[in-house]
Amino acid sequence: MSVRQRGGQTPRKAAPTSPTSPTSPDASKDTLQELQDSAKSAVRSEWDYKIALFIITTIAFLTRFWGINHPDEVVFDEVHFGKFASYYLQRTYFFDVHPPFGKLLFALMGWFVGYDGHFHFDNIGDSYIKNNVPYVAFRAMPALLGALTVPTVFLIMWESGYTLPAAIVASGLVLFDNAHIGQTRLILLDATLVFAMSVSVLSYVRFYKMRHDPFGRKWWKWLLLTGVALSCVISTKYVGVFTFFTIGSAVALDLWGLLDINRKGGALSLPEFGKHFAARVTGLILVPFLFYLFWFQVHFAILYRSGPGDDFMSPEFQETLSDNIMTANSVGIDYFDSITVRHKETKTYLHSHPDKYPLRYEDGRVSSQGQQVTGYPFNDTNNQWQVLPAQPFSEGDLNGHRVKSGDLIKLRHLVTDTYLLSHDVASPYYPTNQEFTTVPLEQADGDRFNDTIFELRIEGAKGKADFKSMSGHFKLIHYPTKVAMWTHTTPLPDWAYKQAEINGNKNVQQTSNIWYVDDIPSIPADSQRMKKEPRRIKHVPFLKKYIELQRAIFFHNNALTSSHPYSSQPIQWPFLLRGVSFWTHNDTRQQIYFLGNPVGWWIASSLLAVFAGIVGADQLSQRRGVDSLDERTRSRFYNSTGFFFLAWAAHYLPFYLMGRQLFLHHYLPAHLASALVTGALLEFIFNLDPVALEENVDAKLAGKVGNANKKGGGPGTKRVVPAKERIGGNGMLALWAGAGVVMTMVIGGWYFFLPLTYGKPGLSAEEVVRRKWLGYDLHFAK
Repeated sequence: MSVRQRGGQTPRKAAPTSPTSPTSPDASKDTLQELQDSAKSAVRSEWDYKIALFIITTIAFLTRFWGINHPDEVVFDEVHFGKFASYYLQRTYFFDVHPPFGKLLFALMGWFVGYDGHFHFDNIGDSYIKNNVPYVAFRAMPALLGALTVPTVFLIMWESGYTLPAAIVASGLVLFDNAHIGQTRLILLDATLVFAMSVSVLSYVRFYKMRHDPFGRKWWKWLLLTGVALSCVISTKYVGVFTFFTIGSAVALDLWGLLDINRKGGALSLPEFGKHFAARVTGLILVPFLFYLFWFQVHFAILYRSGPGDDFMSPEFQETLSDNIMTANSVGIDYFDSITVRHKETKTYLHSHPDKYPLRYEDGRVSSQGQQVTGYPFNDTNNQWQVLPAQPFSEGDLNGHRVKSGDLIKLRHLVTDTYLLSHDVASPYYPTNQEFTTVPLEQADGDRFNDTIFELRIEGAKGKADFKSMSGHFKLIHYPTKVAMWTHTTPLPDWAYKQAEINGNKNVQQTSNIWYVDDIPSIPADSQRMKKEPRRIKHVPFLKKYIELQRAIFFHNNALTSSHPYSSQPIQWPFLLRGVSFWTHNDTRQQIYFLGNPVGWWIASSLLAVFAGIVGADQLSQRRGVDSLDERTRSRFYNSTGFFFLAWAAHYLPFYLMGRQLFLHHYLPAHLASALVTGALLEFIFNLDPVALEENVDAKLAGKVGNANKKGGGPGTKRVVPAKERIGGNGMLALWAGAGVVMTMVIGGWYFFLPLTYGKPGLSAEEVVRRKWLGYDLHFAK
C-alpha cells in the first residue's frame, strides 16, 4: 500500500472544469440523469451478481428447510412460543416479556392451516404427532424468514458497492452458520428479529443512495420501508432498540452533514434542512411507533378471554376480559369480617404463630422477640385476620360498614388474639426494613396503639372505592412510619420453619408491595353477600392498557435474573465458548445443540479486531502527517465498513450492561453485522494499491467523459464505477482466492457440526468427543 505525505510530492489531479456552472439547475439535472442511467446500466450488466444471488438463495432455502420435520417433539423454547400461538388461536389472554409481532406471525400460520390451538406445548419432548399439531407449518415461518435473511445480506453488500467475492463471503458466513440455521428451524422469535434487522439495514442503504434525489418517490419509499422494518424489529423483541440506535446514528451523521454550509451538493437553507429533519422523524420515529402500537391493538383485540396472563395485570385490566375468575368471585369486605391476605407475586399468605423471633440473629443484630409474622404458602387457620376500624364504631352500629380505600384499619390475628404491628426494629434479613410482629389487646389499646394502625391503599382506586376480595389489590401502609408490608422469596431459617419473611418496605412505590384478599371465611355460604350479579365487561382505553402492559413487561424482563444451566456471558459469544442444549433423544443418541460455526465465528471476530486495529493505525499515522490511505478508500472504509462495525457494536456491547439471563442467541444480530464487516474488510485487504487504482479509475473516467462529450455530455459528467472495475485484475484474482479459502474453511466447519444442528444422525461417543472443541457440554460423550 503506497504512502503519501500531506502536502508532499504526489500532486493532486486538477478537477475537470465544466463550461456549465455546477450550480446551474440544467447541469445538475443532466449530471443526475447521467448518474442514474449509468447506475441502471451497471445493474443490468452485473449478471454475475444475479446468478450468485439465485444460487445463494436456493442453498439458503435448502439448508433451512431440509429435515424440518425432525424432531417431531417440542424442542427447547418451543414450549413458550408454540404455547403463545395456541393462546392466540383460542383468544386466551397470556403474558410474555416480548412484544406481540413475532408471536402473531406464528398464530397467523396456525390460522392458515386451520389449527385450533388445542395443544399447549407444556413440556419439552411432548409429541407433535400424537397430539395432531401442524408443527411443520409453524416451523416453516421462521425457516422462511431465516432463508430470506441470507440474500438480504448479499443485497446489502451489493447495494453498498462491494465486489462479488466480498458479497459472497458476507452472505456465506450467515448461509453456512449452524447457529442461524438451528435457530430458524424451530418455533422461536430470533428468525423474525434477525430478518427484520437485516431488512432495516438494506432499506437504509437504499435510502442513503437516493440522497441526491431527496423527496422523490423512491426516496420516500426507502425511507418509509426503513421505518416499517425498524418497527418490525422492535415489535419482535425489545433488543430491536439496538437496530434503532444503529440507523439513528447514521441518520444523525447524515443530518449533521446536511447542515454543513460547505457541503459538496451546495448549502441547504434552514427551511430545507427542516424538511429533511421532519421527513426523517416521520419515517423513522413516528411511522415505526404507530406500527408498534398497532400490533398491541391487534394483541388486545384477539385476546379477550380470561387466561394465564390475568395475574400479571391490574384488577381494572382483568375486568375487560370475559370469564375472569377474579372479578366474578369478588365480594365486598365489611368491618369485622375475617379474611385471608395473599401476596400478589409470591402467592404466600400473611401468617402468624405463637413462636417468637430469636433474641439475636446470625449477624449479631437484636430483635424485639415479638411473635413471628411470616408468609406461609398453604391455606391454614393461622392465616385468618379480622378487619377492625382504627376508631371503634358505637356499640349499636357495628354491622354493615364497608371497608374502603384510604381507611385506617387494624388487623387482629384470630388464633392468637393478637394485633398486627410494625415498629422501628430491623427485620431479620433487611436491616433497613422494619420488623412486623403482633401484640396482645392490652398493648394494642395501650401504649402501642399507634403502631397497630395501617392505611389501606387500593391500587387504581378512585376516591373511597369499596374494598373487595380477589379484585381489590392493595398496599398495607403502616400509618406512623409509612412503610409498606412486603415479602420476598428467600425463606427464613429453621427458627421460622423456612417460612417467608414479612417486613416493612420503605420504598412504598415498589410494585411488589401489592396484596389481595383471597377469601372471607366468616361469610356463610348462604349469605346474600355471596350472591353474584351478572357482570358487565368493562372498557378501558387502549393507551391505558398499553401503558400498563409495558410497565409489566419491563418489570418482569428485568426480573429474569435467575441462573440457567446454559446461560452465558457476552464475553463468551464472539469466541463461541459455549452453546445451548436444545433437545436430546437417548435411544438414538441424537441431540440438537445450539452452536454457531466455530470457524466462521472466529474468522469474523478476528477481522473485527483487525478493523479496530486499522482504524487505530490510520488515526495514528494521520497524527504524524502520513496518509496511509487515499481519501476515497478512507471514506469508504469509515463510512461503509464503519457503519457495519457500528451495527455490530450496537447489537453486542449493550449486553454487558444487562443483569438478566443471557444466551448465545442474543448474539445473532451482532454476528450478522460481523459477517458484513468481514466481507467488506476482505475486499479492503486485497485492494493493495489505492493510489494507483485511483489514478487508473481517473483515467478510465476521463475516457468515458470523452465519449460522453461526443454524445452531448459535458466534460464534468461522471459515471457509477462498478466495484470490480475499481479493483485491478490482479487484486480481483487475489480477492477471489482469499474468498475461496475463507468459504472452504467455513463450509468445512458447517458440515462437521451438522449432526448437532439438525439433530441427526446420532453420534457415537467418539464422534461427540471430536466435536467438543472448546469443551462444549455435549451429551452422549461417554
